[in-house]
Amino acid sequence: MATAVEAAGGRKASCFFEVGRREIGSSFPRASSRRISGSEHILMRMTQYGKLRGHDGCVNTVSFNPAGDLLVSGSDDTNIILWDWLAKTKRLVYPSGHHENVFHARVMPFTDDSTIVTVAADGQVRVGQLKEGGEVTTRLIGEHDSRVHKMAIEPGSPYIFYSCGEDGLVQHFDLRSDSATKLFTCYSFLNDRRRVRLSSIAIDPQNPYYFSIGGSDEYVRLYDMRRFQLDDSRNINQPVDTFCPKHLVKGGKVHITSIAYSYAREILVSYNDELVYLFQSNMGLGPNPVAAQPECFDMLDQPQAYSGHRNYRTVKGVSFFGPNDEYVVSGSDCGNVFIWRKKGGELMRMMNGDKSVVNCIEPHPHFPFMATSGIDKTVKLWTPSAKKVMSLPKNVKEIITSNERWREVNASRAEVTLSSDVIMHVLRLRRRQSELHRENEPAAADLASDDDEAFYIGFGNTERDERENSDPR
Repeated sequence: MATAVEAAGGRKASCFFEVGRREIGSSFPRASSRRISGSEHILMRMTQYGKLRGHDGCVNTVSFNPAGDLLVSGSDDTNIILWDWLAKTKRLVYPSGHHENVFHARVMPFTDDSTIVTVAADGQVRVGQLKEGGEVTTRLIGEHDSRVHKMAIEPGSPYIFYSCGEDGLVQHFDLRSDSATKLFTCYSFLNDRRRVRLSSIAIDPQNPYYFSIGGSDEYVRLYDMRRFQLDDSRNINQPVDTFCPKHLVKGGKVHITSIAYSYAREILVSYNDELVYLFQSNMGLGPNPVAAQPECFDMLDQPQAYSGHRNYRTVKGVSFFGPNDEYVVSGSDCGNVFIWRKKGGELMRMMNGDKSVVNCIEPHPHFPFMATSGIDKTVKLWTPSAKKVMSLPKNVKEIITSNERWREVNASRAEVTLSSDVIMHVLRLRRRQSELHRENEPAAADLASDDDEAFYIGFGNTERDERENSDPR
């Protein structure tokens, strides 16, 4: 805790020095703004600027428009709200057209904020068109056979974006076309008939041909869009590279909830009930990590890890923060926003962002501002407006210890795979046992009934994931 505060104090001088350079003309305004925004002194003054109230359900997605003056949110109530976030007021509310929880909403760039694309638990991909006078029309432009958590917009394009769903399908959309292009369905490396339920997709900002996906196994898969444009039919499901911490390879016990790219082409990955990892481009395991030799793993550098939070109960996002991606940000099951220094992984800030769970993290595109959301019905706004340097909370060690303890408890649970016949047989035996017990001791009024008994049945990994993630919100 003291280290972070002392570091912030050390950066304070450089922050004011940069302001002085800008005032005397020895530094360009934009360069000065970026350096000041990335200062630890700015980070240590981040505090809650306000709350946006308007949804009637969990807020599952928040995103700024390209200019950064508007914020778009979507919720379990299926509504889309455009906010003037600085004034903390609603600009527009409209029904998305979805029948179930909205999971992601984005403003398409270079459309004068008039085109908003959305995906939801109903598997639909929709586009909303904002017209003069506040009129909004929405139309269906694509579908998945299961829930859709994420989209990825091609940088700088007002037309092109991708979607991925729990059906394992990756689709390519061009709003100038009437139909989507189904690129491929993602399958497990261990079982070519088992689909990978996808939860995240991200595009390399430096090379938009490359995109990465992650889902219900431990591997980030990197693809080259040019393979699909050339109609290469050899094996379009084959990625050009994969990424995974070596201790998780072939483990089968974790899955990916979110992926993000830095402008330096680093890949940030958040694992369910594990840690957040930062991969450099030279840390890949090759197109098929299962076929790679064990000695190859020992030759690779290990990714930087970020710990202390817990990502178990919901599908959580992860992001970079700062003009040069100096920091890493994630929500947590403990209701806090965690901010680490990217280099070295030191925990810098822990800010309470929800009464239950923080899921969504959205940095402002130009300035050191941030929006977060989670189980609460509100959106939280964060700016460097604190009057004093903010340190880590006094109970930071207790919070981290609690998160780690629950992770260890979950990892140590004994799991067995049971067929439906076996489960029914167990239930019949327990019912018969309860009946016999009541016959032998009819006067025991406090005896728990069959319905009151609580017992745990562990499932194999696939069934467990489906049970735990059947409703991620």
